Amino acid sequence: MLIYPSIEVFTLCETDDKKITLTAFIAGVADDMPFNKKRKAVLICPGGAYAFCSNREGEPIATSFLAAGYNAFVLDYSTKNKDQKGKKFPGQLIEAALAMKFIKDNAEKFHIDPDYVFVTGYSAGGHLAASLGILYNSEYVTSAIEMPENYARPAGMILAYPVISSGEYAHRGSIDNILHDEREDEAARLKVSLETRVDENTVPTFLWHTREDTTVPVENSILLAAALAKNKIPFEMHIYPYGGHGISLANNVVSAVNPTAAQWFGAAVRWMETIK
Repeated sequence: MLIYPSIEVFTLCETDDKKITLTAFIAGVADDMPFNKKRKAVLICPGGAYAFCSNREGEPIATSFLAAGYNAFVLDYSTKNKDQKGKKFPGQLIEAALAMKFIKDNAEKFHIDPDYVFVTGYSAGGHLAASLGILYNSEYVTSAIEMPENYARPAGMILAYPVISSGEYAHRGSIDNILHDEREDEAARLKVSLETRVDENTVPTFLWHTREDTTVPVENSILLAAALAKNKIPFEMHIYPYGGHGISLANNVVSAVNPTAAQWFGAAVRWMETIK
């Protein structure tokens, strides 16, 4: 499937302390490989508690999807740490929507089908990916970016050990980092508690978690699954019995070998092929 793939970095926008970039992993095109002329695609949101973007959940994920037949795009979004002031919600959501717009605007250049651009996210990146899959047509996005209705909508979302809730099972660091001075405000916390934001327009979802995750409790995925079920959104969920947090591909490449949990990737690709 891979004929001289290319890697290119694009700047989407700039803040005072960071360039927001999108790194494209694109399979080369050849006459005897017609599949590559119009691939499906995936936008990748690495984790890192909204404090940094994890390399382990960026390039390794992108190259795996590239090998599986999907052109891939890694978003380096706004984060908040000692070196970066960051943005408050919905700043990162707007960046993810900008990335989706950029990918679709350049579908011909990237040899992709704009109707089949998925989003995937890991830990805090799972919160960002889920925000896009739930709130793509919200006023947060439409008031910030001029584009057609549903243009930022992903074809589906793949969420790995995602931060979802700001309630009892919250990963407090992630939630605090996107709320800044509003972190103690109940109304602000509720608006980023994504199990409360699911509605009939939420995109189809694949999610996985490990029971042993003590950083982002498995209840985050369970709460989201319950909300998806209530709103009749198609979803598939896998809860693996063992393994900690942030295991990415769960293999040697990311130094987190877990053969059982590593099955998530093949299951996700199989699920993606069912989305029509």
